[in-house]
Amino acid sequence: MSVGRINRYSIVSSEEEGLRLTTMHGMNGFGNGKIHTRRKCRNRFVKKNGQCNVQFANMDDKSQRYMADIFTTCVDIRWRWMLLVFTLVFVVSWLAFGLAFWVIALLHGDLDNPAGDDNFTPCVLQVNGFVAAFLFSIETQSTIGYGYRCVTEECPVAVFMVVFQSIVGCIIDCFMIGAIMAKMARPKKRAQTLLFSHNAVIAMRDGKLCLMWRVGNLRKSHIVEAHVRAQLIKPRITDEGEYIPLDQIDINVGFDKGLDRIFLVSPITILHEIDEESPLFGISKQDLETADFEIVVILEGMVEATAMTTQARSSYLASEVLWGHRFEPVLFEEKNLYKVDYSHFHKTYEVPSTPRCSAKDMVENKFLVPSSNSFCYENELAFLNRDEEEEDVGGGSRALANLSPDRNSRHEFERLQAIRTLDQRSYRRESEI
Repeated sequence: MSVGRINRYSIVSSEEEGLRLTTMHGMNGFGNGKIHTRRKCRNRFVKKNGQCNVQFANMDDKSQRYMADIFTTCVDIRWRWMLLVFTLVFVVSWLAFGLAFWVIALLHGDLDNPAGDDNFTPCVLQVNGFVAAFLFSIETQSTIGYGYRCVTEECPVAVFMVVFQSIVGCIIDCFMIGAIMAKMARPKKRAQTLLFSHNAVIAMRDGKLCLMWRVGNLRKSHIVEAHVRAQLIKPRITDEGEYIPLDQIDINVGFDKGLDRIFLVSPITILHEIDEESPLFGISKQDLETADFEIVVILEGMVEATAMTTQARSSYLASEVLWGHRFEPVLFEEKNLYKVDYSHFHKTYEVPSTPRCSAKDMVENKFLVPSSNSFCYENELAFLNRDEEEEDVGGGSRALANLSPDRNSRHEFERLQAIRTLDQRSYRRESEI
């Protein structure tokens, strides 16, 4: 029954990714095992560029609701439609008032006296047809005032139309210019210069298993009050048998400690500690290969230039989370500044010492983890950078003299790491027995 429910209400699948095997706990508490179902990989809920992969259908009174908020509609539509609306609004208003002036001239008899009798005073001078009335409408609304055509005191209706068109023209100018300025200055485009790493990684950080991803700012202007959020989205079946295709679970990125607020001057690695409250607490490396979830990451803040709030979004599927990897360093210290190398922004390297078990198994079985003093990729880069600086300052002889202790220390670290790895393996085997 549960299998049929999933196939019926599951969201749209991706044909390119094909079928894969997933597991699901039994419904209503019946059954201690897992039900294996053959299911397609679902589509991404939030695309890599931040767009939500959602399409609305069967909306009642959609046109009326959109027209009720016409300003937001004009700001949200594409530029080609915005320019089309901009042109049509002015042309239609010119034609409408031009037609009104032509009707006034026709009823007053101005069209019957094109030569201009001295005893006859028209409503609008030099308006002898519809084209002349259209040109007078343009001159009135845009306040050009060539001085060739003008309204007279003969017709109060014509005077009223001139006043009314001037008011309407001011309203149209304010609305259209405001919409265009809001569309040009909206902070959505600022999100194009906020960068997320292509992959998220899971590795050890300070003795704890952590989920990490990297964010960066490509502009020198800052994002004020920048903070990050994350949610895990996956299908779920409740105890009552209700199927929720997109169940959203918050991922703690340090909100309680204030770690979610960042100073985004250089690329920063966002950290989520996988603890008892984490939705990834029971996921191991093997479970990650068959998991069906999506992690949506959000970066929010105010644009420094306009003080408007902007939001950048991205997402990571389970296949885009690399277990046992770390990000390569991108920030390097030079003589008088810090240099950010964005060529390494998306690159990762493998950490073989990362446990393959879940954080839950590490807590329950008390597995040993490598010490923070073990030699790693960052230490090697630090050694190389320090060697290069010493070569520039003190010459080659001093650098060679300082390099040998570093290499000796590196060999010592590798030896201790090998001993620690053997101790860890022996402890695991003893615990299994």
